[in-house]
Parts: sequence; C-alpha cells; structure tokens
Amino acid sequence: MKHQIKIGLFLLSLTALLSAAGDKEKDRVKEAGNVMKEIMAAPDKGIPGSVLDGTKCVIVLPSVKKGAVGVGGSYGRGVMTCRQGEDFKGPWSPPVMMASSSASFGLQLGGQATDFVILVLNDSGARQMLHNKLKLGADASVAAGPVGRTSEASTNASMKAQMLSYSRSRGVFGGVSLSGATLRPDGDANENLYGTKVTPDQIVKAEGVTMPEEAKLLVDTLTTATTKSANK
Repeated sequence: MKHQIKIGLFLLSLTALLSAAGDKEKDRVKEAGNVMKEIMAAPDKGIPGSVLDGTKCVIVLPSVKKGAVGVGGSYGRGVMTCRQGEDFKGPWSPPVMMASSSASFGLQLGGQATDFVILVLNDSGARQMLHNKLKLGADASVAAGPVGRTSEASTNASMKAQMLSYSRSRGVFGGVSLSGATLRPDGDANENLYGTKVTPDQIVKAEGVTMPEEAKLLVDTLTTATTKSANK
C-alpha cells in the first residue's frame, strides 16, 4: 500500500513538473505574439509589408537580457513560425521553440531587456533553420532590416541577405546586425509545449501536433499583415 502511495505521489509530482514546463513555453509563445502585434501596430514604423510578405519564417526572441550567459553574453529563447508547404508559401505554421546565444547581444542591450525579430527570406535559409544550429553571418548571411511601412525594401542592399534582423528596446525599433549570434531549434522546449518529442519539420507541417491557443495572436498578426501586403 505504501509502495503504491509513493508511486502515486511520484506520478503526481512528475505531472506537475511537466505541466509547469509546458506553461513556461506557452507564456513565451504568448509574449512573442504580443511583441509582433505591437511592432506591426506602430504607426509609420515596423517591418515593411513588402519584406514581410516574402518572408519564409519569422523568429521572435522576446525580452533577451544581457548577462544571461557569462560576462557580456546573453541567451535568448523564443519561437519561430514558418509558412507551410514545400515552397514555404502556405499559411503560418504552429510555433517551433527556439534558442539563441551571442556575446554580441550584450553590446546591443546595454543592460536592458530587448526584443529581437529575425526574418528568414528564402527556402534554403528556412530549411537550414529547421535542421541545424546556425551562426548568423557564417552559416547564413544576415543584415539589419529596413524599417518603415513605406520603405522601398526591394532596392535595399540588405535584401541580398538570407536573413534580416531587428531589435526593440525602450520602445525604439530598428534594424540591427546580429552577425555572430547562434540560433537553433529548442528540442526540450518543443517537447514541453507539445507534450511529445517532435521535430521542427513535423511542427511546421502540423504532423501530430495542433496549433496551441497561445500561438493564435502571433499567427493572426502575421496572417493579417501578409494578406494586406499581398492585396495592395
């Protein structure tokens, strides 16, 4: 009897731990949605529609703080959503949990929590991001993204890069170079969020997973923004 009680208590404790871990990931997904909504709602600022409409994946790293890893370094966690389909032209996918680290982040932050948004512009970059840990500027080219709704991004030299990066700190939003930063899918966080081991490919294809309710704001914000751009 005592043995059964111990097993029962252990299972309850394990369930509580898994639930708590999943809650943390859900909060991160919601925070990423809030960041994206606020950026896109800012008048005459934000990411040009012509850029966002051609983007294959969007990575949002909310509230990255200096000093999270070592002296002067930082470690961020966030989410990535990609367009579904073999050609990355379909609807936005359920979120893939992501992790990032970089000593260079510390130079950008100045002690303040900073939101980062990274756009993956082509199929090759999207496939790499789904399968590998990437060092920006080495494994994939990255440039500071153009800012402003009316910005003629198509003529900007930065559009030759595989990825464009942005930051927002103290309400100031702008393009920022993240060369040297690393990005990778966060397998443990994905398992916590979806309750099972799942690959980034499976998540993007919605194979065996459903869209978390917490991702609705992020996906709806991107869907609205890209639909508006496509209809212009």
